[in-house]
Amino acid sequence: MDFQLSDDQRALRSGMRDLLGAVFDRDRMRAAVERGGGVDRDRGVDRGLWRELGAAGFFALRLPEEAGGVGLGLPEAVLLFEEAGRALLPGPLVATHLAAGLVKGAAEGEAVVTVAEGGGRPVADLGGADAVLVGGGAGVVAGERLEVLTGEALEAFVAGAVPVRSMDPLTPLHRVEGRSAGAGASEAYPGALRREGALLSAAEQLGSAARTTEMAVQHARSRQQFGSLIGSFQAVKHLCADMLARTEPARSAVYAAAVTGDPVEIAAAKLLADEAAVRNARDCLQIHGGMGFTWEADVHLHLKRAWLRAARWLTAAEAEEVLAADLGPVRPLYSGSAALG
Repeated sequence: MDFQLSDDQRALRSGMRDLLGAVFDRDRMRAAVERGGGVDRDRGVDRGLWRELGAAGFFALRLPEEAGGVGLGLPEAVLLFEEAGRALLPGPLVATHLAAGLVKGAAEGEAVVTVAEGGGRPVADLGGADAVLVGGGAGVVAGERLEVLTGEALEAFVAGAVPVRSMDPLTPLHRVEGRSAGAGASEAYPGALRREGALLSAAEQLGSAARTTEMAVQHARSRQQFGSLIGSFQAVKHLCADMLARTEPARSAVYAAAVTGDPVEIAAAKLLADEAAVRNARDCLQIHGGMGFTWEADVHLHLKRAWLRAARWLTAAEAEEVLAADLGPVRPLYSGSAALG
């Protein structure tokens, strides 16, 4: 079986990178950062950007062609979300993608959809959202225990939400009080929909990990210290090599999980991608030295976004539980009198 990307998949990935370079370049990203601040009120997402993504088929990618979609699958969706992670594209991308076909306007980018995962986790991008997916709800949508809040139900949900400080200036957060937003963390958004959300989030983490590796290598090749490029120093070489050694296994895991859709492989992919995104951002910051800690540098934005993504859809602890359960029941290595010698 050939797991190399096809020519069409490479073209899809390249086209998305070109599109994001045109509609969300660094200048636009930094402008959004400066507008965001630490605590969001009711700013919402950039509707123009959302419609651009909808027109490009970002949200309708996996809808059947007869339903107005592109008719592709998870492997192709992973490639697009990897590019979104590289670009630090803001907004509830995963939730809106999953809501295509469930919420009117989501597929076209006319509606912004976020998710309440439950377990006491804050809700991202609630201000300006047109719908909220609540996992573990009383209703059953597309085979999932799921409630879709719109209209008056959404207004009541938002009324009970309190803005909280977000470490990522591009990801406003609200905490919902007075209502249980879904079931506990282990039950929120059960089934295939939650697994797909975890995989697409892992793809975003993969894109961020790859981008911070590139940023670190580029800086090491241009920054001079003590009369030499810092990339010639062994300690810096090791950091860059470690970043690549984390990114590529994560890439293999994410791509393989997209092909199989296996829950255990998705858990492993999320675990590896989260680690790669967070640790690579830290190492990238280290390589950038004092300037890496400044607001003007982009490194801290990747680190903050990676921290937030790691706590969403499937946390490290939850992924580890899935992997442990797949190992089967624990049995003693020795039994009977033989164990006593």
